[in-house]
Amino acid sequence: MAYGLLKGKKGIISGALDEHSLAWKIALKCHEEGAKFVLTNAPVALRMGTLQTLADRCQARIIPADATSVSDLEKVWKESQEILGGKIDFVLHSIGMSPNVRKGRSYGDLNYEWFLKTLDISALSFHKLLQTAEQQDAIAEYGSVVALSYMAAQRVFPDYSDMSQAKVMLESIARSYGYRYGKLRKVRVNTVSQSPTRTTAGTGVGDFDSFYEYADQMSPLGNASAEACADYVVTLFSDLTRSVTMQNLYHDGGFSAVGITPEILERLKEGR
Repeated sequence: MAYGLLKGKKGIISGALDEHSLAWKIALKCHEEGAKFVLTNAPVALRMGTLQTLADRCQARIIPADATSVSDLEKVWKESQEILGGKIDFVLHSIGMSPNVRKGRSYGDLNYEWFLKTLDISALSFHKLLQTAEQQDAIAEYGSVVALSYMAAQRVFPDYSDMSQAKVMLESIARSYGYRYGKLRKVRVNTVSQSPTRTTAGTGVGDFDSFYEYADQMSPLGNASAEACADYVVTLFSDLTRSVTMQNLYHDGGFSAVGITPEILERLKEGR
């Protein structure tokens, strides 16, 4: 059921690759709720994915851009305002990639050039996105910016490797820029820490299926689905959350607040 929560709002959604992407689900929900937006992703991702299919469904334009390139991001803000006819009301940052994880390097044998690339793509790109927006005064008053994070910023998940540090930086940028942009333009900036989800990026982490099952049994509500994440993000883009900013918001079925469950204890007993 649609509620018209984003009727008349203009947005930018980054990072959708295919129908398994969280950004893809969020774009569909934004469209359903009445928003107009542009889609953006790196040129290499456009070649690999099926973004044009999403664009057609949502009647959205695609702006190719490398999120680590300031000049590309400047173009995204300029062209988005021209296409949509005004300042931007909401922005999704759904960008993350670790060459070390992709190439199977262990945490004790990281390639540091790749580590820096992880930080640039997955976190510093968020600061670049916000700074270029501020310089163009591109986000409307009481606009909303959301970046997708993960609880590995707070706890150790060994297979997540250097992406954990990237998520720490991402959440710190959200707080620091949330304060700055809030004072300047009443723009709010938050991160959402989602349950493990069967996305292209998520399933690239080692032993994903086992961890997915573990998190599902640890969470009193079970793992939050990608569709539920899209619903939640839409509320953050809407006017219903105009006083929520600088927060890392857990959308994980309660996983982040649970120590142990009877189901997990029973499985450990069975293992003995």
